[in-house]
Parts: sequence; structure tokens; C-alpha cells
Amino acid sequence: MEDSTQPDIIIEIDLPRVAKSGLWLTILTLIGLIIAKVLIDGELSFTFSIWTVLYFIVGYVVLIVLHELFHLLGFRVFGKVPWRSMVVGMNLKLGIAYATTDRLMTNRAIQKALLLPFWTTGVVPAIIGLVTSNGIWLGLAAFLIGGAAGDFAMYKELKKLPDDWLVKDDPELPKLYLFEPGRIIE
Repeated sequence: MEDSTQPDIIIEIDLPRVAKSGLWLTILTLIGLIIAKVLIDGELSFTFSIWTVLYFIVGYVVLIVLHELFHLLGFRVFGKVPWRSMVVGMNLKLGIAYATTDRLMTNRAIQKALLLPFWTTGVVPAIIGLVTSNGIWLGLAAFLIGGAAGDFAMYKELKKLPDDWLVKDDPELPKLYLFEPGRIIE
């Protein structure tokens, strides 16, 4: 008899590789946003002060927290996961913030939950920055979009599988366990 607790597929993210792609994504996004700002405003002008740095740091911390909270919201909205079954935190050893659940979700639901923070903490700040010509928002958007590189890497792997497969998130590592639908998973 087949062991129903063993996953059919394990997706594990290579953190050093994701960090490198995230850095490139941040740089390219920032360049793209600066070009867009110049095209919209007809000029390139930014002010820089100690307050700019402080606003950026505070904004970055707030948006990282919101990024993880939007994962939880995605688990709830798309995966119907109860709030009590979700956890958010920091893995200082790996240097990452995380949001996780011990509940199974469909592949389609977790894909949506993975991308929700990109839109809310990456694209929305970029739009705000472009509309208001605010360099802090543009920088924050670039950093949060680059910071979603791990989410993009997992999404890319999940897109290869059918939407109805079941996914279990690892509570400590950037790893997903996938099960074919119809299996009894304990």
C-alpha cells in the first residue's frame, strides 16, 4: 500500500540563487521606474536627506510586514484557511520573513496567495510613486518587487502542475510538498 503522507513532488527554493535574482530584479525595476518617472515628468529630480533614509527604512519594514500579511490574507481568501491555522514570522538564520500554514491548499489557491503581495506591496507603491513623483515610493516598490523573487520562483514551479493538486507549505524552510488530488493525506 502506498504511503499517503509522502508527497508526490517537493519544490525547494535555492535561497542564494533567489537572492541573486532578487537583487537583479530590484535593480532592473528601479531603473525601469526611474525611466518611467523621467518620461512622465520630463525630468529627473530627487531630494535626499537623513529624513529620506529614515522614511525609506520605516517604509521598507512596514511593507515587508504587509507583504507577509497579504500572504496570510491570500491563504484565507483563496485557500479558505482559518486564521488560527496561519503563522507569520522571521527566520533569522535564513534571513527571511515568512507566512505559513499547516493546512493544505490547492495549487491554484497558493499561486494566488504567492502573488498577492507582489501586487499590493510592489505594484501599488510603484503606481503611487509614479503618480506623486515620489522617489521613496519608487525605491520601496523596486525593493519589494525584488523581494518577491522567492514567491516568483515558487510560482514558476507550481505553474508546471495542475491547479487541483494539493500543496502543503513547510513551516520552516522555503519548501512546498505537493500531492496528487484524491489522495488521503494525514
